[in-house]
Amino acid sequence: MSTGRSENLSKPVALVTGASYGVGAAAALSLAREGFDLAISATRLSNLDATAKALQATGCRITTVELDLCSQSSIEAAIASVLGACGRLDVLVNNAAVNLRKAALDVTPEEWDAVLRANTTGTFFITQAFARQRIKAGQPGCVVNVSSTHGIVGAAERSTYGVSKGAVLQMTRMLAIEWAPHGIRVNAVAPGRLDTASPSRAAKSGDAKYMQAMLDRIPLHRLATAEDVAEAVAYLAGPRGGFVTGHTIVIDGGLTAY
Repeated sequence: MSTGRSENLSKPVALVTGASYGVGAAAALSLAREGFDLAISATRLSNLDATAKALQATGCRITTVELDLCSQSSIEAAIASVLGACGRLDVLVNNAAVNLRKAALDVTPEEWDAVLRANTTGTFFITQAFARQRIKAGQPGCVVNVSSTHGIVGAAERSTYGVSKGAVLQMTRMLAIEWAPHGIRVNAVAPGRLDTASPSRAAKSGDAKYMQAMLDRIPLHRLATAEDVAEAVAYLAGPRGGFVTGHTIVIDGGLTAY
């Protein structure tokens, strides 16, 4: 589905996955304000209604697509849909992910596979599909992967998620080197503790002791906002970050500086 007031098809187009709320929605809005037209995805189109409504106020062209990162056919169909609706795709923001908070001793093979398939395998193959169309067109491009500080430092009950996000950071470095000759930049952001409407945060937000202990570990003594992360995404995706590749911007208030 494509909406919006802008008919200027020469504007760069960014696809933000997992854009129904939180970092994905904020990143889409930041990119729209930077002059991008937006394609946004979620597992169900109805989940994108609020983000699409907010984007309409910016005047950008909006395309919404369904995407299941666990399905190769869904990945290929989503990229084709964006290209068909927008005529181009210049930037990919890999935000969609599956979270899991569980003790390592209790993780099942099915849970491991579900997290790694979405967060690592799915991220790789949608990035591959994006790069193929950029290389075929002989045009540069940009990928921004949303990883996590769980991919950098250890934490209890985060082993599966952390492994998946650590893999994304190494993927970022590997693809940045391999695709640099094609003018495709690949970077990442690694948010620390986030203040978002995610189910995992909502489950703990009412635990005052837990929240205080978490804040005590952050030198700037607050949680990151979705907008904090979105501004870094917009920097990496736009011309100001044009000579940055293979890099990860850590957005954690100093959490990993210890």
